[in-house]
Amino acid sequence: MKTYPVPFDIAELNENINVSIDTPSNPSKEQIINQAFKFHSKGNIQKAAQYYQQLINKGYKDYRVFSNYGLILQNIRKPKDAEIFTRKAIEINPNFANAYSNLGIILRDLGKLQEAELSLRKAIQLNPNFEMAYSNLGNVLRDLGKKQEAELLLQKAIELKPDYSEAHANLGNVLRDLGKLQEAEFSLRKAIQLNPNFANAYCNLGIILKELGNLKEAELSTRKAIEIKPNYAEANSNLAIILKDLGEFGDAIKHFQQALRLNNQLSTAKAGLIKTKGKICDWSDQETQTIWLKNLGIEGSSVTPLGLLYYEDNPLNHLKRSKRY
Repeated sequence: MKTYPVPFDIAELNENINVSIDTPSNPSKEQIINQAFKFHSKGNIQKAAQYYQQLINKGYKDYRVFSNYGLILQNIRKPKDAEIFTRKAIEINPNFANAYSNLGIILRDLGKLQEAELSLRKAIQLNPNFEMAYSNLGNVLRDLGKKQEAELLLQKAIELKPDYSEAHANLGNVLRDLGKLQEAEFSLRKAIQLNPNFANAYCNLGIILKELGNLKEAELSTRKAIEIKPNYAEANSNLAIILKDLGEFGDAIKHFQQALRLNNQLSTAKAGLIKTKGKICDWSDQETQTIWLKNLGIEGSSVTPLGLLYYEDNPLNHLKRSKRY
């Protein structure tokens, strides 16, 4: 089972803005900027993007505009474009910590982990109390395999902001990597206490509970993740793995199939589905599954139903197969 990291937090510009709804036919630069900020803060991203584009096309060089437009591009999964506009914000204002933090997130998504680390360290240098940058740097260092330092940085983020649920969840993931499962469980439960609708935290808690041998609790936690986020492919795959371990092969197959409906590239679900169907001698759709195995880099000869008797001595599984075969 794979731990799914908490998405990075993007540092947004928070402004207290009073804007007249009646905008003049020839608004000033500041009026357009304020209107863009208003739309952005209200969640009207399409309108905000239009205003930011208008400002950029007019040649206005305002670091806030470039940074916020980069933020929008990142959130709509255009990281390469987001990088360009965020770097422009830094060029205009080299002391803008939020832009360095956002750039670190973008670079991480682009797989440029060393550059992401440098950018996030710069954000912290400019703002030593920037809890979001500490948390995001902790995630990058985890990706780089620097688990001990990642743990320290996430603890620092929590020290700066004790109610920072994302940092607690990310710390739980790092602690799991370090083999500290009880501490990881505590951190994820704290994240859920702070944010009861935190689907990623429930999913990752389910993984840890499974590893601790608490399969029924793991099942409940993972089901809660799916309840909160029904289109959560990874949680469906994780739930299927737990159900398989509980011997509930039919339900496990249903959740592997649901995971693949949501994300047909999820290799853990493909491998898990093939293995679980074999448990009950369900040989349907073998052609598709053979292609999956080749794509996963798995080679081997097929096994006949009776051949399973030779390599597995588990009467309960044989009984379940007999009901199917």
